[in-house]
Amino acid sequence: MKKSLHRFLPFLLAGVIACQSNSSTTSQSAGSTAKVYYPGSGDNWETRKPEEVGMDAELLAQAVAYAQTQETKRPKDFSDQEQVFGKLLGPIPNDRAATNGIILKNGYIVAEWGDTQRADPTYSIAKSFLSTILGITVDKGIIKDVQDPVANYIKDGGYDSEHNRKVTWHHHAQQTSEWEGELFGKSHTFVGKEEFGSGERKPRALQEPGTFYEYNDVRINRLSLSLLRLWKKPLPEVLKEQIMNPIGASNTWQYLPYKNSYVDVDGKQLPSVSGGTRWGGGLWINTRDEARFGYLFLRKGKWKNKQLVSEKWIQQALTPGPHGPDYGYLWWLNTQKKQWPAAPATSYAALGAGSNTIWVDPEHDIVVVWRWHQTNGNEFFKRILAAVK
Repeated sequence: MKKSLHRFLPFLLAGVIACQSNSSTTSQSAGSTAKVYYPGSGDNWETRKPEEVGMDAELLAQAVAYAQTQETKRPKDFSDQEQVFGKLLGPIPNDRAATNGIILKNGYIVAEWGDTQRADPTYSIAKSFLSTILGITVDKGIIKDVQDPVANYIKDGGYDSEHNRKVTWHHHAQQTSEWEGELFGKSHTFVGKEEFGSGERKPRALQEPGTFYEYNDVRINRLSLSLLRLWKKPLPEVLKEQIMNPIGASNTWQYLPYKNSYVDVDGKQLPSVSGGTRWGGGLWINTRDEARFGYLFLRKGKWKNKQLVSEKWIQQALTPGPHGPDYGYLWWLNTQKKQWPAAPATSYAALGAGSNTIWVDPEHDIVVVWRWHQTNGNEFFKRILAAVK
């Protein structure tokens, strides 16, 4: 097991740490003043040996060794994409990285394995990014209230029917919108083998908006299009300006539209992005950048001295709805401890096919990003938590 410990990054030189001193901010915690560490931009990220942050190095090494044995069975060349998800609308890469990941404790890197610099599709983790854009839209007052009907803001015909007029932003974010229609050649029904692959569904009656949960990428794509019409510029630009640049992300991530998802916005043809890579395109991002995004949420939307996303929105986004699984605003929750029985009820995650996971554990000040694995993460998180002294 000693050999596996080399996977843990060593201390940085004291001079480098000194240069990064401006990456820490002071916060009040339990009546005392404590330093909160934030990484600098790009690779300017401090590491700690596990024992320096209250973790058992041997147990953490065992957890990582376990994770390395759990690579997904999906082919690296994405050759099963259309069989699983249906006819492609956007690009898909020729290959992907092997399983890889990173573990943060108190903001510091305590473990890292595999190719964490490879910008791969992250599938439905994009939904949690869209949720965050929705939150910023509410924070800025562009949307007055998340409970408002989308039809009050969007006049492109998508919410004109009596049924769709009832759909609110809140419904979209909780996947209870029941929005009815077709978008970019895909129907809300998910009926049809060619268009939806093995994910096709049987026809069913529509329910009242807000009363029925269904995980549905067409409806999330409709949410994304509606946000594009409000911002009047591509959402990847919004994400870059409002989130990714402020948190010091790399310039390697891309948020790609479908070939047919360009729409007219005030006379300009602008790309509308999707809530995943089910039909190609979507958010292609590296593991380290995802860790930054998870760490932003761990810090309740604050990065250094700036509140990028309001604490109010973070709280709303992590509040479970009354229908469907333990689910917030496009975030998976553990309130009932059904998702990850071994993890705290306060932990939550952004999840994507693949599998791709950004797991946040506020109770232990931990963020885990795990890419291209075959389990739901419970056993891995159990092993990580066992290393916390």
